[in-house]
Amino acid sequence: MNKQRRDNDIIQLAHGGGGRLMHDLIQDVFESAFRQEDFSARHDAALLRDINGNVVMSTDSFVVNPLFFPGGDIGSLAVNGTVNDLAMQAARPLYMSTGFIIEEGCPLAFVRRVARSMRIAADRAGIAIVTGDTKVVERGHGDGIYINTAGIGVIEHEDTLGPERIEPGDAIILSGDIGRHGIAVLATREELALESELESDCAPLAADVLALVEQGIKLHCLRDLTRGGLGTALVELSEDSQKTFVVEEDAIPVSNAVASACEVLGFDPLYVANEGRFAAFLPADQASEAVAFLANRNPELQPVIIGEVQDDGKPIVVARSPLGTERVIDMLSGDQLPRIC
Repeated sequence: MNKQRRDNDIIQLAHGGGGRLMHDLIQDVFESAFRQEDFSARHDAALLRDINGNVVMSTDSFVVNPLFFPGGDIGSLAVNGTVNDLAMQAARPLYMSTGFIIEEGCPLAFVRRVARSMRIAADRAGIAIVTGDTKVVERGHGDGIYINTAGIGVIEHEDTLGPERIEPGDAIILSGDIGRHGIAVLATREELALESELESDCAPLAADVLALVEQGIKLHCLRDLTRGGLGTALVELSEDSQKTFVVEEDAIPVSNAVASACEVLGFDPLYVANEGRFAAFLPADQASEAVAFLANRNPELQPVIIGEVQDDGKPIVVARSPLGTERVIDMLSGDQLPRIC
């Protein structure tokens, strides 16, 4: 069977049955995409040699509808999401595993496209996909493709990051405009016609974070802004640190396309998902330097100082308007946008 014929095939239950079809799927799709010179693609476990430093590990699962969207797909989303979880500890990403759960009837061409996308994203982020697994579920019991990952990174510095490190007087920095991922996915799924083209912000964050550390910026806490968006992340960190956060609402960058879509659909951009943005808490006297440094590294970003940390014993997030009025930011009781990561 030639390659063109195989790409026109669909996934069958037998692709997960341990026989010839499964062997061919693993060899022709996954091994060809993920092969690493230093690792045996046919072994059930990868030997990770000589990791020096504090090891960080994360795990995540990815479900998104549609599988492909402007600016990315479930494959790049899985890699970048894994890398970004490691990056929030300022860890250098090293290795990751991937598990595919594929629905019977999914076009083989989709699986091949996702695998290739993962390899491209992994190479860009500097992480190696070293082991994996494949399962096939019956038609109607999945959503095309689900992906589970685990990531391993190493901390090469002495600082520890976390909510407990947030201090009164810390500045709160946002690395760029918000809401792109959630609106891009929704617009594709619902076939919405936006006034201007919008791509997901799906991207790896490790390089920017590590560059800040190497620059001497004393980061106290980082959080990537995925499901629940900026608003939910701030509330979680406020509760964990038992501190009050005050943010200037007009300082938060939102693109015209996202703002327009949210206005029409009744969404608050603060709660729309992102896949390439983070909030950072750091000493106020280094905030301007950090913002300028990030902007110079990537002119497409809009890093800004959006607020400060206060210490009055109240875990609360307050958004202040340009007119001086204030509102409390709280968690939503449910999701604005399903299936976005």
